[in-house]
Amino acid sequence: MFEQLGLIGCGLMGGSFALALKKAGLVKRVVGYSKSPSTTEKARQMGVIDVEAPSALLAVSGADIVLVAVPVAATENTFKAIRHLVNIKTLLMDVGSTKRDVVDAARRTLGNQLGAFVPAHPIAGKEQAGVDFADAELYRDRQVILTPIERTLTVQLKQAETVWQAVGSQVRMMSPDAHDAAFAAVSHLPHLLAFAYMNGLAGQPQAADFLSLAGPGFRDFTRIAASDPKVWRDIFSTNKDELLAQTRAFRDALQAIEQTLAQGSTDDMTRLIAQASTARAQWQPPPP
Repeated sequence: MFEQLGLIGCGLMGGSFALALKKAGLVKRVVGYSKSPSTTEKARQMGVIDVEAPSALLAVSGADIVLVAVPVAATENTFKAIRHLVNIKTLLMDVGSTKRDVVDAARRTLGNQLGAFVPAHPIAGKEQAGVDFADAELYRDRQVILTPIERTLTVQLKQAETVWQAVGSQVRMMSPDAHDAAFAAVSHLPHLLAFAYMNGLAGQPQAADFLSLAGPGFRDFTRIAASDPKVWRDIFSTNKDELLAQTRAFRDALQAIEQTLAQGSTDDMTRLIAQASTARAQWQPPPP
C-alpha cells in the first residue's frame, strides 16, 4: 500500500486512477492539484481526492506515488514544477497518449530522478471529459502500455506493473518509439479521419438533410469525432511524424479505391472491399 498519491490533473483519467486505487485499498491518502481550482474542489467534494494542493509541487510533497494526468503538451512544464520534490524512491507515472515526447521531456527535466519515471498509457477513456465522469472501473479489463527507458529503475517498473494490475488492467511493455508508431496507426489516424469526415459533411449545404438520414453505420464511424478537441490537438502535434506516415498510407489506399470507382471495374472493387473485409474479420480485440 502507498501512503500518499500525488495527483496532478484531477480530470477523467487522473480522477479515475485515484478512485481505482482507493477502491483497491492501495493508497491511504490522495492529494490533488488541477490548474482549475474548481476542478480540484469538485474532486474533493466527490471523494476523488482527500486534500486540495495549491500547486503541483505541493501535491507531490510527501507522496510515494505520483500520477501526472495533464494534457501531453503540459507534461514538460509539470515535470519542471515537481522535480525538486520527486524522490528517487517515488513511483512517478503519466497517462499520456504519446510517449516519445513525454520521455524526451522527462530526460530534459528530471535529472537524477529520471529513474523513478515509468511512462504509461492506459488504453481507456470516454468521450466525456472532466472529473464528473471519473470512474473507479475505467481501467478494469483495459490494456495499459508501459514504455520504460534505459534509466527506469527495476523497482519502479515492477511497482507500476503491480499497481495497474491491481486496478484490473492488463499490462504490456513497449519502447516509446514502437508505441507511437502503433498508436498512430490504430488510434490517432482513426480519430483524424473521423474529424475530417465530419468537417467534410458538415460543410456541405445539404448537411442537415443528410444527417437526418444517418443510421447505425454513421453512428459507429463518427463516435470518436465527439472527442475532446484540446486532447486530440496535442496528440496529433506530438506524434506528427508517425501520424503523417499513416495519412500517406491511407491516402494511397483511398486513391486505389477512387481510381477503381472511376474506372467502373466491379471486379477490382470487389477485390478491394473483400481485402478489407477479410482483414477486419480476422482482427480479434484483446481479451478482457
